[in-house]
Order: sequence, then C-alpha cells, then structure tokens
Amino acid sequence: MKRKRFSEEQIIGVLREHESGAKAADLARKHGVSEATLYNWKAKYGGMEVSDAKRLRSLEEENTKLKKLLADQMLEASALRELLSKKW
Repeated sequence: MKRKRFSEEQIIGVLREHESGAKAADLARKHGVSEATLYNWKAKYGGMEVSDAKRLRSLEEENTKLKKLLADQMLEASALRELLSKKW
C-alpha cells in the first residue's frame, strides 16, 4: 500500500493556496506533487474544512469495517446454504 505523504490538513492548506490565486503548476512544483494530484485532491477535498475531512476519514474507516463484516456474513451464509443443500 502506498504511503500517504500529506495529511488532510496539509492537502486542504494546499487547496486554499490554489483558491487564493496560486497557479497549479507552481503549487505542484512547490509541494513536489503532479498537477493531476492537485486536481484529484480538489475533486475529493474541494470546499472542505479540516473538520469535514476528519469526519470523511472516520466515515470511510467505518464503511470499510462494515464492508468486511458484510463480506464475512455473506461468506458464512453461503457456506451454510451449501452445507444444507447437500443430501445426506
């Protein structure tokens, strides 16, 4: 898994610089990222406050946990269905 170099707070700070009029190419060079990364950040974090970004992160973590639980339950149900469908 890739290591994150920037926290949400830092990303929002960079986006605020962009909103204040700094050019994307200059910001990309200054922070060592590509322009495409800046636009991806803008798509994900554009218009957010730091508290919103923290809430988004917690919701994503909760969503991941729930998806894992659902996958486990579906696997278990599938195994039980297969076991019960066999003729003894």
